Amino acid sequence: MLNRDCFNKRICNIFFMILIIFFNTTILAQKQDTLDQIWLDIDDHFRKRLEENYIVGGSLMFAEGDGVNGESFYGFADVDLCRIVDKNTIYHWASITKTFTAIAIMQLRDRGLLDLDDPVIDVIPELRHVHNPFGTMDEITIRHLLTHSAGFRGPTWPWGGDKDWQPYEPTQWSQLVAMIPYTEILFKPGSRYSYSNPGIIFLGRIIEILSGDDYEVYIDKNILKPLQMYHTYFDVTPYHLLPYRSNNYYIQEGDITANGLDFDTGITVSNGGLNAPLTDMVKYLVFLTGGNDSKNQILKRSSLEEMWKPQIVIDDNNNLKQSIGLSFFILEQNGIRAIGHTGSQKGFMSFFYFDPAREISAICIFNTSDIEESGGSNTRKLSDGIRDLLFERIWPLYTPDN
Repeated sequence: MLNRDCFNKRICNIFFMILIIFFNTTILAQKQDTLDQIWLDIDDHFRKRLEENYIVGGSLMFAEGDGVNGESFYGFADVDLCRIVDKNTIYHWASITKTFTAIAIMQLRDRGLLDLDDPVIDVIPELRHVHNPFGTMDEITIRHLLTHSAGFRGPTWPWGGDKDWQPYEPTQWSQLVAMIPYTEILFKPGSRYSYSNPGIIFLGRIIEILSGDDYEVYIDKNILKPLQMYHTYFDVTPYHLLPYRSNNYYIQEGDITANGLDFDTGITVSNGGLNAPLTDMVKYLVFLTGGNDSKNQILKRSSLEEMWKPQIVIDDNNNLKQSIGLSFFILEQNGIRAIGHTGSQKGFMSFFYFDPAREISAICIFNTSDIEESGGSNTRKLSDGIRDLLFERIWPLYTPDN
């Protein structure tokens, strides 16, 4: 009797497991059907909006776990060469570079080489000569730089120029050092958020001093190669990747002007020098959402989650709450929570957002902008609209793990 009871229980358990597998498979299939239909709508919207705004080329991808669940490619990587955009097109990611810089800082912190609350001047003594009407420079910490709350100005290069011999950005650390005595802290450090490119450049300098590597070498050795981002690089394109490099374009009164394939971000590379195809950037997003085996090789999960905790509220209204973590931005909108960053430089405009609880992510980029450094331009509004559509249509399909 006992053996028969055990047998019956086993049969019931097996039957119950089969029901669960069938139920889960059915739900997944239904969700995939829904996602496929929604992605068709998003792809149609993406193409129409880019065409309406005279965008030369752009890409959009959505990933879940380790895999890409939706992708859209539009237009040309280079009009003159008749090269169309595809998954191997290499774009410039501008300020998204900042997130790599921040991860490198956290790597050094976890190795015991720095503390986030260390004074910046302990590593960069030249900053002692900055004018600080709110106190001493000893009070400005690495954490302040990571949260854009140190009080430094926004732009890296405080004056312009239109001569061929003038650099796009400062090329040497000595040039920035020469400007330091003419630099001023604009508000009490830690009191509020104000986006600052120089602050991130100082983080890049800290990485070089404490690691002994050039910034580009450090990031390649400790982030790019472990993630197998083999087609990712900084500044000028390697010869063998030139066939994949996207040009970039400006729009002015309906006229489109090409800016050339390459430009050198110089000493500001830690602030915005990254170039990569979407195939590599998706590997980065998979790492951030916890979907691959190399995640703990790069940075402990607890350290990543520390970077995604809000440090300062930037904006809070009924529809959108935006905060800054440790160089990552946190958006909360209509029950949706997303972490990410945007990028804008030359004609490139980009964003990525992810939700580690849902293990989903999205990334988008255009190679065309209506004005240079277009933080509030029509192209940025276009980008924000695509982001909001993803939050509205895709994010709710996935239930966050609690």
